[in-house]
Amino acid sequence: MAEIECAEHPCAPETGAVDQQALDEVVRFTSDLIRIDTANAGDGGCRERPAAEYVAERLADVGIEPVLLERTPGRTNVVARIEGTDPSADALLVHGHLDVVPAESADWQVHPFSGEVRDGVVWGRGAVDMKNMDAMMLAAVRQWARSGVRPRRDIVLAFTADEEASAEDGSGFLADRHAELFEGCTEGISESGAFTFHAGGGMRIYPIAAGERGTAWLKLTARGRAGHGSKVNRDNAVSRLADAVSRIGAHDWPVRLTPTVRAALRELAALHGIDVDPERPDVDVDALLEKLGPSANLVGPTVRNSTNPTMLAAGYKVNVIPGSAVAHVDGRVVPGAEAEFRSTLDELTGPHVAWDHEHREVALEAPVDSPSFAAMRAAIERFDPDGHTVPYCMSGGTDAKQFSRLGIVGYGFSPLKLPKGFDYQALFHGVDERVPVEGLHFGVRVLDHFLRNVPGRGRRAAG
Repeated sequence: MAEIECAEHPCAPETGAVDQQALDEVVRFTSDLIRIDTANAGDGGCRERPAAEYVAERLADVGIEPVLLERTPGRTNVVARIEGTDPSADALLVHGHLDVVPAESADWQVHPFSGEVRDGVVWGRGAVDMKNMDAMMLAAVRQWARSGVRPRRDIVLAFTADEEASAEDGSGFLADRHAELFEGCTEGISESGAFTFHAGGGMRIYPIAAGERGTAWLKLTARGRAGHGSKVNRDNAVSRLADAVSRIGAHDWPVRLTPTVRAALRELAALHGIDVDPERPDVDVDALLEKLGPSANLVGPTVRNSTNPTMLAAGYKVNVIPGSAVAHVDGRVVPGAEAEFRSTLDELTGPHVAWDHEHREVALEAPVDSPSFAAMRAAIERFDPDGHTVPYCMSGGTDAKQFSRLGIVGYGFSPLKLPKGFDYQALFHGVDERVPVEGLHFGVRVLDHFLRNVPGRGRRAAG
């Protein structure tokens, strides 16, 4: 089998080594996977197994041996390894989740699980999050098997369950119980990066994720004295909870810039012709964001922690003061700001409201000066020479959090070229989620090129 070497960087977009069959398959696989309803409401009712079996069959068809793994019946994960040509190189994890968020069909122009291809666009839940990437992974490695191509590094493919909830049945289960399947993996790529962001004036930006804010889903519980609604009650649990929730929602978190966000601000400012040094301690980050225009949306949510109250529950009758009241808050924590987050929550909740994590995951930071990041830039710019790649930090989280337990550094790189009017961030979990066929073609070409040419370090020692 032959390893394809990287050619000179072209001055115009090229079609790459991907053949027509792979281009056809990436569209068909995206559509087929969308038609398999894997909506995950977080209540344990999702069953990813039909999608996992579909993926496993596509791999087995070309001689790639899949392993199907379940923690809970029906919550199925698929893992496969493609051996590289250099046994001394570290392995690369490429992962995508099979579940999707729910969708109300009445709100959509087409049925969200139809997978309909209309006017050059694939419609349905998962079109960008992230059955498109699952399809790209399949189409790329199937072509390798047909044509005898092998990458330099081992490529470990993981198609996971339960990413849209706790990941306990997916990447968490794989990392905790099947670490041996990821032996040698030092880096990984997955969702939410390398998509086209239209910044105005014809500028196309491709943000590559090199960090994630930590997840801190909180439960607040206020205690008080139960009583009759007609009596004065200074120990009212509902009032105590309402005060705490109001303080949390109104809190102005201070700016805390991580290396990834500083790099993003520096590169975005340069693209927009703004003379500013984000390293200066006196830099006014909020003023800089205003100058960046639409591009501020890429970094604005990640320059500080956030706490958004989302749920309230108290009482059972209007004239009965309950003894307790509960609220839920979606908290997100920038890398390195965990201690500040906890101490601030203690102050904001006060002495009469207790708080704890209902779900907690670490913040992530990945180097933006690594050879792999440079290879991602090169792959994007090879197929869109007028595009501009920048690093950024995700405001939310992905399965990279769980795989980080294995020492795997995660990047968001699921390439997708989108025309104006296709707002990736709005389509993510949104109504009328869809992806252009040409965007899928671009994605599989970029992914194929990157995976075949990404450099690797020496394989780390076991243990």
